Amino acid sequence: MQQQMSVVTLGIDDVARSKRFYVEGFDWTPAFDNGEVVFYQMNGFVLGTWLRTALAKDSARPVANTSGDIALAHNVSESDAVAPLMNRLAAAGGTILRAAEAPPHGGINGYVADPDGHAWEIAFNPAWPISPEGYVTFGV
Repeated sequence: MQQQMSVVTLGIDDVARSKRFYVEGFDWTPAFDNGEVVFYQMNGFVLGTWLRTALAKDSARPVANTSGDIALAHNVSESDAVAPLMNRLAAAGGTILRAAEAPPHGGINGYVADPDGHAWEIAFNPAWPISPEGYVTFGV
């Protein structure tokens, strides 16, 4: 079976608040927005933000007000781009969870939570090149 991911959907409580984080913070452009769900075309997959109650109904699961033990990651191509992006995300409604620092394996990373508590690692890893299209290659 092909290793791929098509869509990642995050449950959110407020579309406008979430959109501010992703549009103003990351400077992403929605591909679709109907006031309940917003889709962002990524490099090879789609990221969705959907009202938590609608996502729960669609998946036949109870509404959960937690993002769980998961972290999403956004890699940047220069080490000095990590902290400014984290600050921009915080200014757009996010919360800095851990300031940027150099981990033992190299590079630099930090964590920011979106307004609904989803953790985003913002990282520069010199061993993971990023193509002009934004594709990250594992440990080349």
